[in-house]
Amino acid sequence: MRIIRIITQWLFILSLPVLLLTVSVSLAVNCGWLYTYDFNKYDVGRTTGLDTTELEKVAGGLRGYFNSGEESVNITVLKSDEPFEVFNEREVQHLRDVKGLFRLVYVLLLGTGLYALVYAGVSLFWWRDRRLHWGLMGGGGLTLVLMLAIGLAAAIDFDWLFLNFHLISFANDLWMLDPATDYLIMLFPQGFWFDAAVFCAAGTAFFALLLGSVGWWRWKKERNQDD
Repeated sequence: MRIIRIITQWLFILSLPVLLLTVSVSLAVNCGWLYTYDFNKYDVGRTTGLDTTELEKVAGGLRGYFNSGEESVNITVLKSDEPFEVFNEREVQHLRDVKGLFRLVYVLLLGTGLYALVYAGVSLFWWRDRRLHWGLMGGGGLTLVLMLAIGLAAAIDFDWLFLNFHLISFANDLWMLDPATDYLIMLFPQGFWFDAAVFCAAGTAFFALLLGSVGWWRWKKERNQDD
């Protein structure tokens, strides 16, 4: 039984960074404020020739697509008072790949979330020991270290990080688009992805601090009771 508790505790610690990061990524994907903020920050309306209402329509259409069962995306807006299909075939194919990544994120979120809930329930109501507290502190600490490493890499050379993420994540070159003609790049310049990375890293670090603090508080409370 002891070896089972040790193994499950380490699995819990290792699953927390994945859980917290996928929570943050899921929030970023569905955060309308993040899209609007960066559209304004990078003057996307001027770059694309689309007004604010149409930009919001594009953002809403993408969020809806990523959360739907549709295989392909087709978003039509008004540009100069004329119907305009935003994405060409190459962009549509790349967005299909991006959706596959987000589906993986959701699967990892569901899997690690269920495991964390089961482990927490067993620890609290069956084992009744301090392993959950140590797991929260260990998992929170590991998450903070990983976010710090990613943050340093992004601060030192985000271009390198961005490039290698695409090389690892995609088995094709559909992500290599032309910023002069492809609206996916115009809508989401590299600065947008830097901001999104900061959003995800900061959110993940916040959740890690929160869970780690809960673990430390419960550990200290029980230790004081023992004294």
